[in-house]
Amino acid sequence: MIEIHPTAVVAKEAQIAENVTVAAFAVVDGDVVIGEGTTIGPHTLIANGARIGKNCRIHNGAVVATLPQDLKFGGESTLFEIGDNTTIREFCTLNRGTSAHGKSTIGNNCLLMAYVHVAHDCEVGHHVIMANGVQLGGHVTIEDYAIIGGMTPVHQFCHVGQHCMVGGAFRVVQDVPPYILASDEPLRFVGLNSVGLRRRGFSSETLLQLKRVYKVLYRSGLNVSQAVGRIKADFPMTPEIENVLRFIEHSDRGILH
Repeated sequence: MIEIHPTAVVAKEAQIAENVTVAAFAVVDGDVVIGEGTTIGPHTLIANGARIGKNCRIHNGAVVATLPQDLKFGGESTLFEIGDNTTIREFCTLNRGTSAHGKSTIGNNCLLMAYVHVAHDCEVGHHVIMANGVQLGGHVTIEDYAIIGGMTPVHQFCHVGQHCMVGGAFRVVQDVPPYILASDEPLRFVGLNSVGLRRRGFSSETLLQLKRVYKVLYRSGLNVSQAVGRIKADFPMTPEIENVLRFIEHSDRGILH
């Protein structure tokens, strides 16, 4: 059963699955797909190009798939995709993609707290938490299980690695490698995200190896290229260490200090 409040405005072309609830004064455009069990809160705008998964919660005043704030945008048909079991809290603003990527995406089981902005062509992975007021510029990538503290701006084209944690109210202007804690102004490496990694089942041996890898990268006095060479020579290539090296290799803005 689909429940649509009498004051909601829902285009007849919208594809709405079973057990979806659309609350008072919500607006749902025609080129929209909403998965089973999702709740669309009051005073929301689900604009053309929205693709929302199952069992999502879109709270009061949020807007999904609105036009990119990019002067190069030429009105092309693009998307904003949200995976399953993701919660979008009050007054989040989620912009669809441009011709550069064709879409912006948020994965499964994510939590975007109030006032988060996700700009055009962003890619947010699974199990990501962004606290109140996080602001992503265009073309930002956030990998799985990353946590970003409140009131944090992330510069366009930055890349935030998996299982890392970025402290609140610090500017992200370079890439943040996986598995670490990042804090201070300017933003810097302050240690391994040990508590988060233990909670997610990483072994003590894995944590020890990652601590040693990041000691070489950040505490040895070597430059990044030299540190990568030493890591490749001295450490076993576990999946986690390979992830660190892959991240560094593909970093366009350079990793934080």
